[in-house]
Amino acid sequence: MSAPGRRPTVPARPDAFRLGSHPFAPVPPAPPDPGLGPRPDLFPGGGWPASAASPSRPFSIPPAGSASASRPGQRAATRRQGALRAIGLMSGTSQDGVDAAVVETDGRAITGLGAFISRAYQPRLRAALADAVRAAAKPGATRDGFADIEARITDAHAGVVEELLAETGLGPADVDVVGFHGHTLLHRPDRHLTWQVGDGARLADRLGIPVVNDFRSADMVAGGQGAPLAPLYHAARLAGDGAPAGAPRRAPGAPWVVVNIGGVANVTWVAPAADGGEPEILAFDTGPGNALVDDWVRLHTGRAYDDGGRFAASGEVHSGVLTLMLDHPYLDMAPPKSLDRNDFALEAVRGLSLEDGAATLSAFTIETIVEAQAHMPRPPGAWYVTGGGRHNPVLLGGLARRLPVMVEPVDALNWRADALEAEAFGFLAVRHLKGLYTSLPATTGAVQPVVGGRYHAVG
Repeated sequence: MSAPGRRPTVPARPDAFRLGSHPFAPVPPAPPDPGLGPRPDLFPGGGWPASAASPSRPFSIPPAGSASASRPGQRAATRRQGALRAIGLMSGTSQDGVDAAVVETDGRAITGLGAFISRAYQPRLRAALADAVRAAAKPGATRDGFADIEARITDAHAGVVEELLAETGLGPADVDVVGFHGHTLLHRPDRHLTWQVGDGARLADRLGIPVVNDFRSADMVAGGQGAPLAPLYHAARLAGDGAPAGAPRRAPGAPWVVVNIGGVANVTWVAPAADGGEPEILAFDTGPGNALVDDWVRLHTGRAYDDGGRFAASGEVHSGVLTLMLDHPYLDMAPPKSLDRNDFALEAVRGLSLEDGAATLSAFTIETIVEAQAHMPRPPGAWYVTGGGRHNPVLLGGLARRLPVMVEPVDALNWRADALEAEAFGFLAVRHLKGLYTSLPATTGAVQPVVGGRYHAVG
C-alpha cells in the first residue's frame, strides 16, 4: 500500500514529552461550567474526586501528605510494602466482552502473572450496551437512565471474576484488589467528560474483594485527557522482562513503541533510561483502530468484525476517500490527546462495496498509526502491536510495509497480548493502593502526575 498524498503533518516537538518536563501541558481547568465541566447528572455528589499530587519521577511514591482520590481500607494496608495480587478487568471499545487477568506487582515491577480468561458478552447484553453507547451521546442523557445497563455490566464482570477464581482455586481472601475499568459509554475530553458504567461498590460486595474503579476522572480534573492509561504498564513491562530479551534487533538505546489496536488505536513511545536516569514516555490515541471496520462489516453482514481481514484483503483502497479522511483535524493535533470510539464515522465510505469500504477503512487505521511518528521525539527502533488488530494480517502487514523498522506482535516479547489491558488495570489498582500515580503529563496532558481511581471496600 502506498502512502496517500496529503498535506505535511505538524513537526514533532521533541522536548515536550520528557518525564518531569512538560512545557506544553494545559493550564489547570476552570471551575466546573454546567456546559463543559463535570456533569452533576452523571456524577452526583459534587462531581469527580479530586486528583492527588505525586512527584514527577517515574515509578516513585508520592511525597508525604499526598493522597489518592479515595483512601484504601485496612485489608490492603496490611501488605502495602510488598507485592499484591490483583485481578484486572477490561471491557474495551470493541464492545465484545470482558477480559480478566491475575497480576502480582508492587506497583513498580511485575513480579508474577497468573491466569487469564476472556468471555464474550451475551448477544442481548452486547446489543443493550451498543444502545447505551448511542444513548449516552444524546443531549440530556443522565446516569439515572443507565442504571440497568450499569448493573448488568457489573454483574457480567463479577461472573467472569467468579469463573476465574473457580478455575484457579483462588478465594476472595487470596486477592488484594480488583481493578475495574468498567465500560466507556462516552469520552469527551474537550468537555472534561468521561463516563464509564460499572458499579465498584456492587462489584466489591458481590465478590468479597476490594475494588478500585473510576480511573479516569481524577486525571480530567487535573486537566488531562483521562486516556490512555495503559502506558505506565507498558513502560513497566518494557523496563522489566520484555525488552532486553525480546528486542534483539532494536538498536541499543533506541526507543520502542507499543501500539494497541483495539476499537481505538493508541501508541506508547518509551525511550529507555540512560545512566540511571529517567525513561522518557509519550502516549496518545492515534485514531480509529478496529471500530470503523467492525461497524462497516456489521452494517453489511451482521458479523461482529472482519475475521482475518478477509473483506479488506479482497477490496481496493479508494485513495481519494482515504485522503479526505486523513484531513481530519485531530490527526494534526499535538499530543497528549485522546478519542472517543465515535469521533470518526462511516460517512466517507458510504456507497463503496463491502470489500472496498473495509480496505479503505483499514488503510485509514494504518496511515493514522504511521503518521503518529511525526509526534514522537525520536524515531522508534521497533514497533510491537497488541490488541485485537494484531490478528488482522491486513493491518499488521500494512504497518510492516509502511514503517521503516521492525513491526511484530507483542507476542514476540512473550507478552500475553490478549490479557495486556486487563493486566494494566490490575497494575493500576495496586498503584492506587500504594499512592503511586496512574497517569502523567506526557501520557494524558494532566498538569501533574495523578493518582487516579476510587476505592470500594467490601460491605
